[in-house]
Amino acid sequence: MTAPLIEVTALEKDYSTGAGVFQALRGVSMTIAEGEFVAIMGASGSGKSTFMNLLGCLDRPTRGSYRLNGQDVGRMTSDQLAALRNREIGFVFQGFNLLPKLTALDNVALPLMYAGMAREARRQRAQAVLERVGLGERSHHTPLQLSGGQQQRVAIARALATRPRIIFADEPTGNLDTETSRQVMEFFTQLNREEGITLVLVTHEADIADYAQRRIRFQDGRVVEDVTRAEVTA
Repeated sequence: MTAPLIEVTALEKDYSTGAGVFQALRGVSMTIAEGEFVAIMGASGSGKSTFMNLLGCLDRPTRGSYRLNGQDVGRMTSDQLAALRNREIGFVFQGFNLLPKLTALDNVALPLMYAGMAREARRQRAQAVLERVGLGERSHHTPLQLSGGQQQRVAIARALATRPRIIFADEPTGNLDTETSRQVMEFFTQLNREEGITLVLVTHEADIADYAQRRIRFQDGRVVEDVTRAEVTA
């Protein structure tokens, strides 16, 4: 049997506050198979964003274990985690997180530079990915010269640049209007179905979560719902 892409066991995360210790995650265990499209839901403070940060190797758990693609993340050094993020993971955020003075092409090429790819090769790869998201003709525009939807597509292109196995998207439609949100989610769905990329999406919007095959709901740091649907019609 193929090992799951993501496997967490009794995952817990504590934060120290002025009032004492706040337990953001409380004994979360689950697996996510390669090729799944998962929506993580929950109210503010439920633990969903903390969980996303742990899965994306942006933070470390206080207790419990996390294996990504068979690798024990808890045993890795900071440099090993950075290399793992660059190799296996793509991120898409609500605020786009594009560098304002760089063109779309240079923003997309940035993770390829960190990966050590030669300049011409990374520019060719960045251009190809921008064309994949329908922005080939806008590659030399800066973020301020692009609409919100176009900026998010640049962010998706950047996430795809290193050919990751998994994309974590944190409220990716939060700053977009309804029609642009639909276009972005249809593109995510296409990536999942046609290229087999695993998608883990944090959202508080039920209509956005409806694009996913599986819905996991957090409350007070615990998983209170985990539902997989046989067929999704968004």
